[in-house]
Amino acid sequence: MADEPYNPLDKRRLGESVATALLKRPVISLPTAPFVGAGIYALYYTGSFPAYKKIAEKNKNGRWNVPIYVGKAVPPGARKGGYGLDETPSEVLYRRLREHAETIQQAENLALEDFKCRCLIVDDIWIPLGESLLISMFSPLWNRVLDGFGNHDPGAGRYNQQRSPWDVVHPGRSWAARLKPNSRSSEEFLRDISEFLK
Repeated sequence: MADEPYNPLDKRRLGESVATALLKRPVISLPTAPFVGAGIYALYYTGSFPAYKKIAEKNKNGRWNVPIYVGKAVPPGARKGGYGLDETPSEVLYRRLREHAETIQQAENLALEDFKCRCLIVDDIWIPLGESLLISMFSPLWNRVLDGFGNHDPGAGRYNQQRSPWDVVHPGRSWAARLKPNSRSSEEFLRDISEFLK
């Protein structure tokens, strides 16, 4: 049986190296102290929200096995083709984590102290690959089933879209309350969560 030649620059192997580097980072509280850089991160949950019991159990006692959300923060200009062109990242990763901390604090049924994170400053060209691989590896609940955690206020004149599944299950963001009600109820999304975590 012939094996395929090992290619150390295969995009999956490159993604794995970024993901492995993130998973070796220490787990810290949100929000973090300010720092400069762009990169990837994973959020972990350990609280008592009933639908997340299985996730919380796998993260207790310092195990940190199951991120509830994985994300990225890219340098300014990256969305306009600036990857790899030495864009100055400023505090983009720190600001993204701070935004997430504020979102969690606004939710009526979540507590910030129940969340921890790992983050890794990454050369900008590898950020999307690292994020994609982490999502593929862990299938984080808030990436796969309960979409909307990372959303921003769409702004005036654009409130005719539906409230996200995340905002239905975790109400509290003032701008999300101005969106149209979702066609599905919180109970329906909670059933989806239960099915996903089986």
